[in-house]
Amino acid sequence: MWLLPLAPSGPRRNSPCHLPSCSPALLLLLLGSCLGVCGVAAGSRRPNVVLLLTDDQDEVLGGMTPLKKTKALIGEMGMTFSSAYVPSALCCPSRASILTGKYPHNHHVVNNTLEGNCSSKSWQKIQEPNTFPAILRSMCGYQTFFAGKYLNEYGAPDAGGLEHVPLGWSYWYALEKNSKYYNYTLSINGKARKHGENYSVDYLTDVLANISLGFLDYKSNSEPFFMMISTPAPHSPWTAAPQYQKTFQNVFAPRNKNFNIHGTNKHWLIRQAKTPMTNSSIQFLDNAFRKRWQTLLSVDDLVEKLVKRLEFNGELNNTYIFYTSDNGYHTGQFSLPIDKRQLYEFDIKVPLLVRGPGIKPNQTSKMLVANIDLGPTILDIAGYNPNKTQMDGMSLLPILKGAGNLTWRSDVLVEYQGEGRNVTDPTCPSLSPGVSQCFPDCVCEDAYNNTYACVRTLSAQWNLQYCEFDDQEVFVEVYNLTADPDQITNIAKSIDPELLGKMNYRLMMLQSCSGPTCRTPGVFDPGYRFDPRLMFNSHGRVRTRRFSKHPL
Repeated sequence: MWLLPLAPSGPRRNSPCHLPSCSPALLLLLLGSCLGVCGVAAGSRRPNVVLLLTDDQDEVLGGMTPLKKTKALIGEMGMTFSSAYVPSALCCPSRASILTGKYPHNHHVVNNTLEGNCSSKSWQKIQEPNTFPAILRSMCGYQTFFAGKYLNEYGAPDAGGLEHVPLGWSYWYALEKNSKYYNYTLSINGKARKHGENYSVDYLTDVLANISLGFLDYKSNSEPFFMMISTPAPHSPWTAAPQYQKTFQNVFAPRNKNFNIHGTNKHWLIRQAKTPMTNSSIQFLDNAFRKRWQTLLSVDDLVEKLVKRLEFNGELNNTYIFYTSDNGYHTGQFSLPIDKRQLYEFDIKVPLLVRGPGIKPNQTSKMLVANIDLGPTILDIAGYNPNKTQMDGMSLLPILKGAGNLTWRSDVLVEYQGEGRNVTDPTCPSLSPGVSQCFPDCVCEDAYNNTYACVRTLSAQWNLQYCEFDDQEVFVEVYNLTADPDQITNIAKSIDPELLGKMNYRLMMLQSCSGPTCRTPGVFDPGYRFDPRLMFNSHGRVRTRRFSKHPL
């Protein structure tokens, strides 16, 4: 019962590839037309694709350390990207970027609320029909399978409830709202199924593993498949499986150079953190760090089971497997106890491991990539031209297959719209209005004017980050990560003004980009040419920075 598809697998009704009743000659003609859309030669078997997505897994602070099986089965058998970023360090905007291949200013999901367009009716109407899984199903005849956390407000009554199944999915097993491990509800092809707190039948990571293995055993063998498995780990409440709850007892959050220090010359939200942290705050974050690692051990088991089943079924050699996270996480950096949402490497940099046909083992790529590239890459693997879409990202397939003399980007955009009510938090009356996500000791991780946009630059000569805040002072932070990988020293006031101006200009361009214009050469690309006319719109006024105040 769990593996009944939503509709016959393959192309959707009313698509150019739907074949209701035709003569044999017409059938062959239409079938050839369908496969031609995805550029597949006659008689060839298109690759399968699996996308494994974790929740809040950092890369900078050792988030991959517990995943020994995953690193061996995916990373060592393929390619590890050492410079993979998210365009927004928050679950819903980042997941929307994965699905659409777009920056937040183009898909308009700005936070984890319905008001911020997270799984809203507007999102469902405008963006969901154009996600890469919808294209895979309608244009390429892929069986599409989803299991786990979708978007944070998925299943909300005002968003259609659990009955809503997004376009593009043949099999749908989605978690209601945010990450949990027990006592949750799944939408099973649009019908609610509740789970309790019995480990053997309810622990969500294991449930997702079992559903996924079931799909591999009972799916159709006549069409390729795409699977997206989205685990709750290592998101709070950090509930590990019973067999792993005593592991890592001697592990503590990394005491790196930016741990438990004051955020000097940083945005006011960072400067407000109490330094040094209290002993209770440090104990809290150490415990959180340990529990996060514990939850990831079940993800490691899931990966092992999945790879073994693909191998047993004879499909591993024709399957691409991607492993990544929706954002990073911090534990004590600049005296911020635990969260994401900030512009620093520990929050915006994520793991990305890929194995599959044509990818040599034990490869590491330093290319600057982002999760907006996943959709174009998977479409490219399926034989569909990503340039036919309005996606902002670039296909990673040439990198994965070792293409030589490859021209690649030197920058990506990171943007975030802060959340906070313009009232004083009653638990922290000494703080100004507008803060949110406040922890013990009144350290707040977000605010309504924690709204920023950054250009993250990585080229042969430069490793920089330039950020502007949308506040009264237009606060600027700039970091030279070659000299200062921990981003301790803000060099905005000492950097060469010409370089500062170039990065400011590039930020404005990226904040206004859409589709192909998001892939134009950056300031530090060899092919970059400055065109001052681009700084003006059709009315001759200087283009200004674009922060989205009204996402809908």
